[in-house]
Amino acid sequence: MFPGFQPAESPGLFPPVFSSLNIMQFPKLLLAFLASLLLSWPFKVHGQTQNLKGQVIDKAVRYELIGARVQVAPVNEVNPQPIGAVTDVDGRFRFPNLPIGKYHVMVTYIGYKDAVVTNVVLDAGKETDLLITMEEAVMEQKEVVITAKSAKQKPLNDLSLVSTRTFSVEETRRFAAAVNDPARMVTSYAGVVSADDGNNHIVIRGNAPNGLLWRMEGVDIPNPNHFSTAGTSGGGISILSAQLLSNSDFSTGAFAAEYGNALSGVFDLKLRKGNVDKREFTFQAGVLGLDAAAEGPLKGGNGSYLVNYRYSTLSLMSKLGVPLGDAVTNFQDLSFHVWQSAGKAGSFSLFGFGGLSKQTLEGDPDSSSWEENPALKYPYVFQTNTGVVGLTHSKVWGANTHLKTALVYSGVDNIQEGKEYELPETKLILDFDAGNLQTKATLSTVLSHKFNARHYLRSGVYVNQLYFKLRQREYDSETEKMEEYLRQDGNSQTVQAFAQWQYKPTDRVTFNLGVHALSMLLNKKTSVEPRAALQYAPNTQHRFTLGYGLHSQVMPLGMYFLKDEQGELVNLELDLSKAHHMVAAYDIYPGKNLHFKAEAYCQHLFNVPVDQGIASSFSVLNVFGGLEFHALDNSGKGRNYGLELTGEQFLTRGFYWLASL
Repeated sequence: MFPGFQPAESPGLFPPVFSSLNIMQFPKLLLAFLASLLLSWPFKVHGQTQNLKGQVIDKAVRYELIGARVQVAPVNEVNPQPIGAVTDVDGRFRFPNLPIGKYHVMVTYIGYKDAVVTNVVLDAGKETDLLITMEEAVMEQKEVVITAKSAKQKPLNDLSLVSTRTFSVEETRRFAAAVNDPARMVTSYAGVVSADDGNNHIVIRGNAPNGLLWRMEGVDIPNPNHFSTAGTSGGGISILSAQLLSNSDFSTGAFAAEYGNALSGVFDLKLRKGNVDKREFTFQAGVLGLDAAAEGPLKGGNGSYLVNYRYSTLSLMSKLGVPLGDAVTNFQDLSFHVWQSAGKAGSFSLFGFGGLSKQTLEGDPDSSSWEENPALKYPYVFQTNTGVVGLTHSKVWGANTHLKTALVYSGVDNIQEGKEYELPETKLILDFDAGNLQTKATLSTVLSHKFNARHYLRSGVYVNQLYFKLRQREYDSETEKMEEYLRQDGNSQTVQAFAQWQYKPTDRVTFNLGVHALSMLLNKKTSVEPRAALQYAPNTQHRFTLGYGLHSQVMPLGMYFLKDEQGELVNLELDLSKAHHMVAAYDIYPGKNLHFKAEAYCQHLFNVPVDQGIASSFSVLNVFGGLEFHALDNSGKGRNYGLELTGEQFLTRGFYWLASL
């Protein structure tokens, strides 16, 4: 009924860079590539030492643990002799002048479960600074034995019991084809596959890629990828810098109550602080770009800064005269994190990132060249600018309450323009153009309170003010005019609230019960979503978990503003897409560094927007990305179910493996 926005024979986002290389020019490209590898190669110099330091805090309320005992031991020694230290009044510890290599770190504290961090990398380039969280133990008897557990086995979010795992920055470097990109790295996990080799869109348990939620420092953020389009969750290259990221969580179903407006998965990203003791500088050159990073203490010693800038290697090679195909691809990005302690007033954090990306194809009016390369008939411009800046304030009240407030402003500006050479005059005509500018101001506050070791409550509110300017036109060959399918300026709001209670009757049993509410004020549609999870761990080798959640998601804004021939908005009253998630998982740890997992899941999707036309099979469940223009209703349904099997050995003496089915 209403044509979609799919320009015919438009070239892919990343055309093959070697398609037009002359064989005599190949040595020049090879030399540039080898030079970039040489600059980024990690040289090891025998006898070098480095400092290992960190901070130990309570996992629930985030206050410092004073007097915790910290031990470090080399990974590759047969009978290592641990070195010990005790945390100071700020919960910090320091091991100076350790030989570079890999270390295990174990922390013990009275009344808490032992915390173990494995395979901590200590290299010559910069100091390693750890943030270690400890979980309070439930005392069942006067004497209790608290057994150590590796931090690798549990997510950072203590309320995410099922379908969630922690990943480290080191894994994004180590996993094959991850190229420092979290989205590409998680395709090694069970139930996650790449939607397309040319970008980092991911399909989680059969759901569309646009069902993924990105968060940073506890607040939803826009798609953090270069070359992204409206309504998508992926792109060509990640904007995020591995220099800034810390260990983070990835969820694939039955999310904790604090996560909303997502149907398939959640990336909950955390940022590390800069070095509070000394200034450090890093320069890297790789296939994707040139990276320069700087970090160090702020004046007064109670804060730190961390900043990273990257410029596209493709742009540099193009300026050096190296041919990289017909399209010209450029991108650059900047990321930063500034942290400042304010004493009894808490701490403040300023963070953000910005990415500029553009790809152009000039085309060729000579029709004889189209036979060899049809893309030259269709010149185009594809541009995406993305930015986020946020300010957070954290404060611990007493020993049991933590309050975090954030104010974040973000925006995405996506521009697409496609042209076509038309015969016989080889006249260049405008085939389509689109502009999608969306900005968002977010105010959030999250309160965490630990009544005792058994009872814990977290609740919060997110208020989003949305501004948008949407344009989309396509050439109609019958009328020989540009037909406008979308033109809308305006603003709206979404409000989200959640509460989640955790109860631990014993150290073996954990029960979570929560609720999430999402309201789209544009059309006054609301969803109230219960969440629950139950975990039973009879010992340290076995763990059984059940999880359930009702989840919903707002459609991309452009889909609400389709007009019919009379100028009426036909999709404005669309309800939220919804899904029931049910998960049952069994984890077994037969050895110190071995983990096997079986997880069965079932997802029932309903209220799914589908085309009102009887003959149409269009459903948003099958939308890869971008905007589709159809008259929709919420009569669609879907179901995903399966069994995921995972086996892995965590990095041990330089060896690791991961297998999933």
